[in-house]
This record gives sequence, C-alpha cells and structure tokens, in this order.
Amino acid sequence: MMNYQSAGKLGFGFMRMPLTDPKDDRSIDMPVLERMAGCFFDAGFTYCDTAWMYHACMSEPTVGRAVVARYPRESFTIASKMPVWMIRSHKKGVEIFETQKEKLGISYFDYYLVHDMNASNYAKAQKFKMLSYLQEKRAAGEIRCLGFSCHDTAEHIDRVLTECPFFEFVQLQINYMDWESNDVQSRKCYEVCMKHGVPVIVMEPVKGGTLAKVPEKVETLLKSVHPDWSPASWALRFAAGLPGVKVVLSGMSTPAQVEENTALFLEMAKESAGHSVDSEGTDGASLQHEILGEEELRTLMQAAAMIRGTIAVPCTGCRYCIEENSCPKQIPIPKYFSLYNTAKLLGTDGAGEHIAKEYEDLTGNGSGRAADCIGCRMCEQVCPQHIRIVDRLKEVSNLFD
Repeated sequence: MMNYQSAGKLGFGFMRMPLTDPKDDRSIDMPVLERMAGCFFDAGFTYCDTAWMYHACMSEPTVGRAVVARYPRESFTIASKMPVWMIRSHKKGVEIFETQKEKLGISYFDYYLVHDMNASNYAKAQKFKMLSYLQEKRAAGEIRCLGFSCHDTAEHIDRVLTECPFFEFVQLQINYMDWESNDVQSRKCYEVCMKHGVPVIVMEPVKGGTLAKVPEKVETLLKSVHPDWSPASWALRFAAGLPGVKVVLSGMSTPAQVEENTALFLEMAKESAGHSVDSEGTDGASLQHEILGEEELRTLMQAAAMIRGTIAVPCTGCRYCIEENSCPKQIPIPKYFSLYNTAKLLGTDGAGEHIAKEYEDLTGNGSGRAADCIGCRMCEQVCPQHIRIVDRLKEVSNLFD
C-alpha cells in the first residue's frame, strides 16, 4: 500500500459519517461507510481519525467494525484522543484508555492525542498525571506517536510545547478563513509549532463545510482564477500545501466526497513536487506554500473577507458544546445556528417559513428552545470557535421564538 504521506496527506475524519436517520447521530449507515473506507484505502491512504465523543460515542466502535475488523492491522493507522474533560481521577483516565482499545479492537494506537488541550484541560491532565501515564504508554509501544489537539491561543500552545517537549505533533484548526482570525489564530498557532519543529495535523480545513459551499460571488471569484477547481479543493490545497503539515483531516460523509478528495490529494502530490513559493500574508509575514502561488493566496484572502461578511454565526457543527458538556436544557445549539445562518443568508422571504418550521419540528421533538437558555455558559467553555453562544442564542430566539 502507498505511504499516505507520498499520496498527499489526506486523513479520514470519522466525525461526520453517513446516517440512516439525519436526526440521530448514532444511526451510522454501515454499508455506505464500509464502501467509503474501501475507496479511501484503495487509493493508497491510511490515516483514520476518531475520538470518544464523536457521533454520540459511536465513532470508535464503528471504526472498529468498519476498519479494524476488515483490514490487516499494518495497512492503516488509527488516531484517537483522551477526553480529559471527562476525567475526575487518574484511574478514570486509565479506564478510558483501555476501553478505547477494546472499542476499536486494537492493541496500540498509531497516533494518540490529548483531546482539546486548552488551558483548563492542560491543568487537569497534569493534576491527574495523565501526561506521565501517556508517556509510559508511548514507551511501552501502546502509543506509537503522542500529540495533542488544541483550540486555544498560540501563547498557550507555545507554553505547552516548551514545558512538554515530548509531544511529537499538534492538531490545529487551519483553513484560509481562520488564517488571520484573532479568535482562532490559525496562522499564529501554526507558526508556534514550526518554531518548535513539531509537525501539524490539520482539522477543519473546510471549516465544517463552510468553505465547500461558499456564496455565489465567492465561487465566481475562485473560478475566475481556476475554473476547474471546486471551492472545497481550494481550501484543501491551502491546508495541504503548508510546510510541516503531516495530515489534513476531512470529515467525509458521502462516497462522492471520498472519491473527490482522494483524487485531489493524489493530484496535489504531483503538483507539490519541487514547488515552493514565498508570498506575503495579509499581515506582511512571509508565507511559504508548496502548492499555491502568490495570486492564488491573495485570491483566498479576498475570498475569506467576503465569506466573513455573509456568516452570522461562525459555527462549524463540531457539537463540542453539546457533547463535552451536555446542555442542561437540551438545546441543539449547532442545529439552531445552522438554521439561523440560513435564514440570515436567504432572508425571511420564501425560505423563511420552511426554516421556521424546521425550528418548530426540533422543539416539538423534545429539544429545548433557544429561549430556554439559562446562561450557564458551559457550552462557551468548550467552543473551538470562541463563539459567545449565550448571546447568539438570544438572537436565534428573537428570530424564531
């Protein structure tokens, strides 16, 4: 099987799998998923990313059935994560690690991460001695490569890598829309990793689908430069071409997405051979890129500015807000933000009645209304996009309630 690095760095993120019931994250369509996994492996890719919380805790056992049980162990790589926010003792962390191996049906992890290691979770990992425990597992061969994912500031990541030089990679949210974001700090976080000489795994390269289905005026701009490139391929090219990026994760949901992405990454592997361009970023910092040239990078920064002007709430639908800390009022926050964004984009005429009905259908099925929010802000503590969720829910309520 082809080494996934030479094939262009594509990783399969098992967090947005196909469903038989769109309203039930546990209703994973196994026949379709197995076909998708087969297409991914047949194209020469190996990296499979999962986590305890994905798909209402069904992702790891699903990967165990769809991948581990069906393919030789040496033909794929598995990455999973320690959900530090769940830990109340060292013993609990050990139990979770062992349970993850059982759910996946493996004896070792190719890649293992401390999940979402922000300042709070970093303190908790230290308090319960999980970092030393994971280093022991690394030494014992139960972890082949140890890293962490993070949605915190560049300053925090710099601190972690300085205090913990044993980490071998960092998983970051990187896409062209967040590259110069003051909240996400994609560029600054990436640059810290490069300073420490630590490879990066990219998550949210298409920002939860936002950069795959862009406004018409943005698509027109992109096609004026490359008529044959899809909006999603622009975003993936940007992430994959950054020096030091080891893997780019894509949360693929359909066989068509797998076919398109594998073909694109194989094509990019050819494009990137011997190609390196120094270009000026929007802040004047030099950006080296292995795929895109100066004109293409300038086009993406222009597209980013245009997209930001059309999105009311920059939610990616990651569901951390309702899966890490369960909402006490059972408010389906990502779904409400999606409806709100659509309503704001399309206006209240025409589609407004249909969107309002979707909202009422959700509340009629036992979900809390946006107006039910009690302002506990538990959701905000784990939001990777740093959204002021409580304030935004008031806007949703004003529109729909």
